[in-house]
Amino acid sequence: MEATLLGGEEMEVSFGPQHPATHGVLRLLLKVDGEKIVDAKPIIGYLHRGTEKLFERETYPQCIPHTDRMDYTAAATNNQGFVGAVEKLMGITIPPRAAYIRMILAELQRIASHIIWLATHALDIGAVTPFFYTFEEREKILDLFEEYCGARLTLNTMRIGGVPWDLPEGWTDRCRKFVDELPKKIEDWERLLTNNRIWKARTVGVGVIDAEKAIAWGLTGPPLRGSGVKWDIRKVFPYDHYNEVEFDIPIGKNGDTYDRYLVRMEEMRQSVRIIRQCLDRLPDGPVMAWVPKVIRPPKGEVYFSVEGPKGELGYYIVSDGNVTPYRVRVRPPCFVNLQALPELVKGHLVADVVAVIGTLDIVLGEIDR
Repeated sequence: MEATLLGGEEMEVSFGPQHPATHGVLRLLLKVDGEKIVDAKPIIGYLHRGTEKLFERETYPQCIPHTDRMDYTAAATNNQGFVGAVEKLMGITIPPRAAYIRMILAELQRIASHIIWLATHALDIGAVTPFFYTFEEREKILDLFEEYCGARLTLNTMRIGGVPWDLPEGWTDRCRKFVDELPKKIEDWERLLTNNRIWKARTVGVGVIDAEKAIAWGLTGPPLRGSGVKWDIRKVFPYDHYNEVEFDIPIGKNGDTYDRYLVRMEEMRQSVRIIRQCLDRLPDGPVMAWVPKVIRPPKGEVYFSVEGPKGELGYYIVSDGNVTPYRVRVRPPCFVNLQALPELVKGHLVADVVAVIGTLDIVLGEIDR
């Protein structure tokens, strides 16, 4: 090998999976020149459970709980993607009340997911205080989830044809109270970080990717919008009643870790805006369409995607007319976004890898699935 920095040589270093910033289930093989990263190779599979194969042996309703356990910080949006795909395959139109309840649950889930991202991202970089501030608000969201469906993490909260239950008495009032208080809390979080010189030193100019490269790598969600690309499935291919509510798509300018932070902070505000409109427009009526007791979609194939907290979450289902899917393929945003990590870390220091992993907001349950 050629002599490099200080007359040394390039080395290969294993970063993770035990490293706290890789969450115990991601390994990076780094090629380094001193502290400078020359190349990086993500190595996955430490959490593999064969979820897509499990779908083939379960009936369609039985598949829904498995979706909870992929991105276990965003169970509601995983449910939303799967049931939406089956409904599209069967030609089912869900009642308006069910659609609005789904949107409320999905946007609460987006906020909860972004809160976990902010807390752990800041903690990995060295900011401890935001963790305690943010998790107080996440607990309030989990309380709403628990009151609705009895679960706090793996929710199993949607059904093919609608949602399993109507909202409990007083639930909408408690939800409205939460979204009315949250913007002030987000301001508090931003006062801790946005203009903090240490935070900016760790994030500004780190993990830069321009719009053209972000599209080429297949990035979606905040990593893509942080590079200035206005792409959101809720706007481009509206589902439920997203075409009836008003919200903006926040985008960045520089495509760095700091911009992706700003995008997610603004996304939480936009989710609050969507929830308020859903609560105002929530109609009366049933929460389930008529569906057969035995779900048996016709032969065919379908692809349906939703805008998950991490990006485009899509389900490709092939049906052979049986009660179990012939094949299910998931298009997970975390898996696709992770492939761009070598591009994002090249030329940076080893310490910057932690910031870049955090800014992608990966969940290995979805990557390995």
